Amino acid sequence: MEGELITEEVVEQSDTEQLKKELEEKKAAAEDYYNRLLRLQADFDNYRRRTAREREDFARYASTTLCEALLPVLDNFQLALGAKGQDPAKVVEGVEMIYRQLLDVLQKEGLTPVETQGQEFDPTKHEAAMQESTDQYPDNTVISELRRGYYLKDKLLRPAMVTVAKAE
Repeated sequence: MEGELITEEVVEQSDTEQLKKELEEKKAAAEDYYNRLLRLQADFDNYRRRTAREREDFARYASTTLCEALLPVLDNFQLALGAKGQDPAKVVEGVEMIYRQLLDVLQKEGLTPVETQGQEFDPTKHEAAMQESTDQYPDNTVISELRRGYYLKDKLLRPAMVTVAKAE
């Protein structure tokens, strides 16, 4: 019996040591997982801060390209203002050139005018300022444009202010 007790004690000691070893391995693995989790959380926090900063910078400087494209237009306006004593016809010609230059820059950015003349009145893109009784145009047709409307790509920036035909 004594031999059996010693054997049992040796087996129990061996099992206890094995369990302690497994426990230490599990603790080490858990600590490794915890450290990985902390690093992952820190990486995610850094990512969130970086993307927030990038969004702020994008919003702050989104108009940089447009402003750079408008600088030559601004330069030409300054030149036109300096030509006060010039021939009025040449000044008008210069202003027309600046207008075309400005329109070109804005069209490259996606600005397009709203179609008006001869179109059927559409309240989603036209603003009726007046109605005019006429028999020259069908009822509810745009007969003149008082203020041009514009789209930026596919978004309506401003409706066109128009005069609409009213059947007599």
